[in-house]
Amino acid sequence: MAFDELDERIVVALVDNARATYAEVGAGVGLSAPAVKRRVDRLRASGAITGFSARVDPAAMGWTTEAYVELFCRGRTSPAGIAAAVGRYPEVIAAATITGEADALLHIRAADVRHFERVVERIGAEPFVVRTRSVIVLSRLVNRPDVLPPGALG
Repeated sequence: MAFDELDERIVVALVDNARATYAEVGAGVGLSAPAVKRRVDRLRASGAITGFSARVDPAAMGWTTEAYVELFCRGRTSPAGIAAAVGRYPEVIAAATITGEADALLHIRAADVRHFERVVERIGAEPFVVRTRSVIVLSRLVNRPDVLPPGALG
């Protein structure tokens, strides 16, 4: 599906505020509310917009510790195998295969350091894990989980 500048501006507006009405988005991009709705429907149907959600401050929910854990795996552990195993841990909020020595990188949130330690111990006990290497986040300097770079869609 081809995106035009209006599609991109609509997506950026919705990423900024998914609760905005079609009229509010339309006012910002120069379209009527029905025209915005048609475009959003088309973007959803194409899979470009996959859904709408609320952003929650993890600290407000009691999850004050954030860390990244490198996984070093045995032999030829498949990405699907890693995903299946680490996906069972609700503390793992993201996981990716990576280049370099490690096989995967996990992004973990926990209530505190002790909770984080227990999670890493359980993950480290998975049969395919040889070892882990962790770093705890002290403070976030830049956080743009839902921001698209200018021209990202065009």
